[in-house]
Amino acid sequence: MINTSLPKVAIEENLEQFLLVLLVALSVAILPQIISWFRRIPYTLLLVIVGLGLALADIRLVQLSPELILLIFLPPLLFEAAWNLKWSMLKQDLMPICLYAILGTVIAIAGVAIGLHQLAGLSVTMALLIGASLAATDPVSVTALFRELGVDKRLTTLMEGESLFNDGMAVVAFGLVVAFSQGTANLAIGAIITQLVMVVGIGLVTGALVGFGISYLTQRFDLPLVEQSLTLVAAYGSYLIAEKFGGSGVMGVVTTGLILGNFGSRIGMNPRTRVIVSEFWEFLSFFVNSIVFLLIGDRIRFAVLAENWVAIGVTITAMILARAISIYGLGSLSNRLAGAEISIPERTVLWWGGLRGAVSIALALSVPENIPGRDPIVATVLGAVIFTLLVQGLTVQPLLSRLDLLGNQPMRQHYLEIVARQTAFNRVLEHLGEIDRHPGVEPDFYQYQVSLAQGELTRLQTELDDLQNDYPDLQTIITEQLRDELLAIEADTYAQLVQAGRLDRELSLLMQVEKTA
Repeated sequence: MINTSLPKVAIEENLEQFLLVLLVALSVAILPQIISWFRRIPYTLLLVIVGLGLALADIRLVQLSPELILLIFLPPLLFEAAWNLKWSMLKQDLMPICLYAILGTVIAIAGVAIGLHQLAGLSVTMALLIGASLAATDPVSVTALFRELGVDKRLTTLMEGESLFNDGMAVVAFGLVVAFSQGTANLAIGAIITQLVMVVGIGLVTGALVGFGISYLTQRFDLPLVEQSLTLVAAYGSYLIAEKFGGSGVMGVVTTGLILGNFGSRIGMNPRTRVIVSEFWEFLSFFVNSIVFLLIGDRIRFAVLAENWVAIGVTITAMILARAISIYGLGSLSNRLAGAEISIPERTVLWWGGLRGAVSIALALSVPENIPGRDPIVATVLGAVIFTLLVQGLTVQPLLSRLDLLGNQPMRQHYLEIVARQTAFNRVLEHLGEIDRHPGVEPDFYQYQVSLAQGELTRLQTELDDLQNDYPDLQTIITEQLRDELLAIEADTYAQLVQAGRLDRELSLLMQVEKTA
């Protein structure tokens, strides 16, 4: 007879740990609603702080392993970001994004490695492994802050685009460094470039095949829950298939997400399904980020950090300097080559907002046990990640304010609230105009309700006029909002005609042509 008690106990223990992590994360999410002061801190950074508090009290939750991050958590995070990244905006800044993701990764690795080898006395292997681990950026908390403050969408696109492609390059570079440390790498420049092209190419081809395949498959039916499930299969499937054939799983997921978000969701999903799928991925991203950032803080061992404070200090300094060289230098090169100006204030935010996160930790934890100095490598990377999250992450908003890059979100939100109330009271008046549907209503009560609605509409119009006088830029926002609404209507119409079989492909947006003319 087979004894199944041990697996059952293990499952129950893992489930209890998972529920505990989830409970703590959700408690942190609710905290800013109870104590308003905590609203100043981005949610993901608040999770890290709480995790550090648990680590200080020696309360350990779930062990954060590289497999858990790279195989379970990373694909949905990458897919969600790529799904929401607009190709129309991405292609406008493709030159600087590619420069930052490719050459920027090389500069980041070299800068950290040289600093650690020359100043901290670490071996070349250890220095390169730390540099490769920290080459991957993770600006999720910064981009969330950008959206909350209404910062220019271009900055968000630049930062997210760099991060998506940079993750793939960092993972590939890390694999080459590990092979070098074990003496199995071919260090010829031609061989390195060939391997890089092959790994990235397999990832791109796999992602494209999965993305276009799912896009045309969902065009054949209208089943929102099935289509939602297929996007989940696509996210994990593209990652696993690319890795299976020796390619970059990160590039596979990113390519699939970009195709499904910008192409598949238009030709194969009706507007309602797109909303359902987007909300599902928003939830999944929130769910995964909640767990990851809490466990990052909880993973810290303060005694180990103290033992490696010199290496951590050198790493942080070299990392910041290398990113400055990358962002300012490659930004100037991009301005000359592409003609799309990235201003000095914008480059300053990109430089300081280049945080590190889960991918860096996963790479450090995946350093083979037989490589000398593995524990100092992990400790140094963790220390640098915590610095970027807490010091850089918490000072991005003051930096935006000082550089005059804060968005117009408060004014925009005020305008949207006025328009929403105007719409509501206009509907109230329309309903009151159909009073014959409610026989027996007293005339005095009816007239009072009409006067109340009309008075509110008059007050709201006065408030809107005052807002326009105080903020001349409001007219631009009103125009952009109307244009976006018209573009959405035109795109949805073409998508519905394609789905109904009356068009064989989705047409280009004429309203968008007028916008760029």
